[in-house]
Amino acid sequence: MISTEGLSKSFRVKVREPGLRSALAALVAPRYRDVHAVRDVSFAIEPGEIVAFLGPNGAGKTTTLKMLSGLLYPSAGRCRVAGFDPWTGGAPFKRRITLVLGNRRQLLWDLAPEETFRLNQAIYDIPETAYRERLDELVTLLDLEALLDKPVRQLSLGERMKCELAAALLHRPPILFLDEPTLGLDVTAQDAIRRFLLAYRERHGATVLLTSHYMQDVTAMASRVLMINRGRLLYDGALDSLIARTVRTKRLELVLGPGVTREALAALAPVTSFAFPNAVLEVPREEAAATSARLLAALPIADLAIQEPPVEEVIRQAFAGAATEDDEGAAAR
Repeated sequence: MISTEGLSKSFRVKVREPGLRSALAALVAPRYRDVHAVRDVSFAIEPGEIVAFLGPNGAGKTTTLKMLSGLLYPSAGRCRVAGFDPWTGGAPFKRRITLVLGNRRQLLWDLAPEETFRLNQAIYDIPETAYRERLDELVTLLDLEALLDKPVRQLSLGERMKCELAAALLHRPPILFLDEPTLGLDVTAQDAIRRFLLAYRERHGATVLLTSHYMQDVTAMASRVLMINRGRLLYDGALDSLIARTVRTKRLELVLGPGVTREALAALAPVTSFAFPNAVLEVPREEAAATSARLLAALPIADLAIQEPPVEEVIRQAFAGAATEDDEGAAAR
């Protein structure tokens, strides 16, 4: 459904030092440098997949989405989306995709959301019967009944995001590019958006490429992770495999019985935190089961759970390791 091969994008930016003298010099003899936003990125996404596209700010995620949606032309490489070249596909291609940017709005501020919905109906030439059917479905899935005739400026951020999604999906695209769709939303609104996207994929077999800094979005929806840093693709695979490759430890989360001390636990395994009756231990992955057995045999343990480290920690370590490798490579060169 989506494939890229050697996709790259560079921007030529003007360089100058601060100060009046440098500003005048830049007018007479400007200097430029190339900024490599995306470098040699290749991947393929099958129909119906939900793939998380992860990376720190400035890693190249949004630039990649804009190339896939035809908004930016690549400096090198190629891609195909739903069988189209994004830059020459025209209206047939645009009917197959939607791009939702969490920090951009298409709703008309002083008008009710349904006015924007009607505008999109005209843009995509949606017949009235199909428009009513699709709108009714989206209103039900997103619980929009009470919002349709309110001015957008009176809606909360979560309500506006729901309406943005409805506007973006009225033409029922099979490919969704979502850039931070839960940005700034509270926990309840985030959960509502996630449940809606899963329901939409289930009903229509949509393919979703999602960027998010909220790891709950990733763990709740994505079957696969693409990880990018400094424009380069670092990882393409299952989240579980990334955890196993990146983090060599597991967490033992304990509920302690009477009289168990930090010292008694430390004699058996490294203690990460201790606040009786709760404690967390961290042990090598291959020793988790054996250490658990020793703890249960030696101490009164009310409850014990073997957990993976938080996903946020896994991603942080992965990015840190990649940055170190890049710096060492640059120093060697």
